[in-house]
Amino acid sequence: MDYPEISMFIDGEWRAASDGARLPVLNPATEEELATVPLATADDLDRAVAAAVRAFRIWRDTPAFERYRILRRAADLLRERAAAIARLMTLEQGKPLVESRGEALACADVIDWMAEEGRRGYGRLIPARAPGIRQTVIREPVGPVAAFTPWNFPLNQAARKISAALATGCTLVLKAPEETPASPMELVRLFHDAGVPPGALNLVFGHPAMVSEHLIAHPDIRKISFTGSTAVGKQLASLAGLHMKRVTMELGGHAPAIVFADADVDRAAKLLSGHKFRNAGQVCVSPTRFLVHEDVQDRFLSRFRDHMAELRVGNGLEEGVTMGPLAHERRLAAMQGLVADAQGGGAEILEGGERIGNKGYFFQPTLMTGLSPQARILNEEPFGPLVPVIGFRDTEALLAEANRLPYGLAAYAFTRSAETRALLADRIETGMITMNHLGLGLPEVPFGGVRDSGYGSEGGSEALDAYVNTKFVTEIP
Repeated sequence: MDYPEISMFIDGEWRAASDGARLPVLNPATEEELATVPLATADDLDRAVAAAVRAFRIWRDTPAFERYRILRRAADLLRERAAAIARLMTLEQGKPLVESRGEALACADVIDWMAEEGRRGYGRLIPARAPGIRQTVIREPVGPVAAFTPWNFPLNQAARKISAALATGCTLVLKAPEETPASPMELVRLFHDAGVPPGALNLVFGHPAMVSEHLIAHPDIRKISFTGSTAVGKQLASLAGLHMKRVTMELGGHAPAIVFADADVDRAAKLLSGHKFRNAGQVCVSPTRFLVHEDVQDRFLSRFRDHMAELRVGNGLEEGVTMGPLAHERRLAAMQGLVADAQGGGAEILEGGERIGNKGYFFQPTLMTGLSPQARILNEEPFGPLVPVIGFRDTEALLAEANRLPYGLAAYAFTRSAETRALLADRIETGMITMNHLGLGLPEVPFGGVRDSGYGSEGGSEALDAYVNTKFVTEIP
């Protein structure tokens, strides 16, 4: 599949922006222009919302089993088209082709899961206190949804929001990222091809601030779902609060990865290195603060460096590449700034630390120790292939460090001790923690954070709860 002309999808039709405005889409591996993306006007957004409102009257009354059949068809189409869509994703986002294909296939599983859960949207009967009274709880779709998705997983995050909304009977306007427009465009196309009626799923691009302010404040939008940075999420949550809109926020993180003295250090180094450099570290649940017991720190660093040596950084379309470029020039500048700050505070760079070449947004996988507690990388979400390692000895001090930041999205731990695992489960302030393996992000499990990492879930049965209203009906027949 060649890189397509990018269009918006409104009321069942592919459209350009009404004023013709467009921005270039760049290949992060080559910095070459792939295409241009249309930028929605306020009129375009209003048409998309009006279409979602009209379609909601039809889609909410479509039997749950029929919605299920359409979504399952969409999942099958995604599997059929996974290879072609993966190539588009690698062109526009940079991740290795094997990761892009894995993301596409994982999204098909997400759609299947949401479809199955959607046809089981049960209510319940509540026993009454007096004879002759019937008390019923009904779950109804909340209405048209505005969903905002990021560039780091352009398919996955869109699939989660689209399938949860459609499975419950909601319609939506999806604002996809301008940096990576083709893969979500093809995702919307396959939902349409699967039988989702015109207007039930609309796709727009545009200036983020303008689009979010317009859609969130729109009186016909009933629910907001956003995945992105904490700073932007707080602004959007505040705006949604002004209009009493229900929100799901999946925001930034700064995940501690804890390796205890009794851990299988070789396994920890292997799993954490693979997870760290996935998508060049541009993952909200990426391990970002490596807290390693002093007794095993040298061994961990040695094993970690061995795995780093096996990485091959390059264009994600090339055979054998295991880490692609950063997604855009801003991320490259951010990595350079974080490394310079760490070095200024006395950190030792054991591996990497520099840009690769002068074409494409490539940055070396970077391992560092001896960091000052004030180092920016220990306090700001790095969102890149940087690995700061700090030692610990006291468990209470470790817990204080793990919980020190306002984030609470994900955490990782490696220990053979059942007592220690129970302590971490109780004391680490996070929405998700995985111990001795990597078990986050499956369709059937909750996915979300606490504190500044947001609220609500984008996985498991909890993902659908945010798209329904609970209505209590009490009556004497």
